[in-house]
Parts: sequence; structure tokens; C-alpha cells
Amino acid sequence: MITLILASELTKRVVVTLSGDAVAQVRDTVFDAQAGRISGFTLSGRGLLAGPLKKSLPFSGVHAIGPSAVMIPSEAVVEESDVVVGAGDADRGQVIGAPVLTDHGTAVGTVLDVVIEAGTSGRVIGFEMASNGNPDHRKRKAFVPRGETLAVSGRALVVPAHARRFIADDLPSFGAQVEAFRAHTVQPYTDPSVSAEGGRP
Repeated sequence: MITLILASELTKRVVVTLSGDAVAQVRDTVFDAQAGRISGFTLSGRGLLAGPLKKSLPFSGVHAIGPSAVMIPSEAVVEESDVVVGAGDADRGQVIGAPVLTDHGTAVGTVLDVVIEAGTSGRVIGFEMASNGNPDHRKRKAFVPRGETLAVSGRALVVPAHARRFIADDLPSFGAQVEAFRAHTVQPYTDPSVSAEGGRP
């Protein structure tokens, strides 16, 4: 079972070296829309009065995203801010509020948050969205998986039409839906030397 986390949950999460030194906290998460993954984090100092730092953490320097901290090998992986901020096509502030469309052009909702695979991949798995046309106002939030490529059309994020069959109401059940979506999306291998009727040409 994959472990999923919301991008918003990473805000203010402490950045800790493998030797146990807390060096900063996450200020914001920066996304690379073309790669469909986190490109890194902007940072702030620790404590109530600490402000933003002129340093950032490229995702290549992350050892793992854990349940309570972002782990890094050492403080040496921290870079200047523009290394991360300039790398992403869409940062969290631009992703949040973007409409979600299917590749058939159907509007299905608006992005509330981004769902990330925890650990070492930093892969964007899907989106928490305010669902369109839900008659039950108590269940307006839903989670939808993204396709193999994170398509962006203007400010809209585009998901495959069949992803709507794998929408979940909460994050714990979304993990199972993502695995089912992946299994459904993978195309089975067919031997090109075998004809459609099952015999060899």
C-alpha cells in the first residue's frame, strides 16, 4: 500500500538531517508540472518569529518525506532559493484553485490540495478537489487520481476521463483507488506476431 500525504500537510514540517539536527521548516511546496512531481521546498526559520529564508531545498536533496519531518542527508543539500523556485512550472499557489477537467473536456471540480506519494519519489498522485455537481453538500471534497502525465491546459489540470471511476471520498481509501487506477491504466503486453484472432500471421 502506498503512503499518501497532502501538500498542505508539509507546510511548517521540520527539515531534519540524518544526524538529528533541525535546520529549517517547510514554507511552501514547489511543483514541476511537466515532471508531475515536487521540485523542492522553500524554507523558513523555526519558531513563531522566524521568517522566510533565502535558501530552498531541491527535492534531489531529500532523503525521505516522513510522517513528521522531511529528512535530508545534511545541511549541505540546501541551495539558493532560485534553484527551486525557478525550476517549477507551477508552484502550490498556482495549482490550488485551478479547475480540473477530463481529457474529454468535462469539468469535474476545483483543486483544493495536491496528493503526494510519501517516501523518496515526490510524485504527484492526484488532487483533492471540490467536486462539481455533488448533491450531498456534506461530501463536497473528493480525491481524483491523475494520469501518467500531468497535463496542464492553461490554468486547468487535465485528468483522464476514466479517472472519475476511481474517485475517493477520503485520503485513506484513495490509496487503494490509486492502485486500482494504475492497474486499470497499464496496457497488457501483446505479442505483435500474434494476430487479433489469436493465430500467428
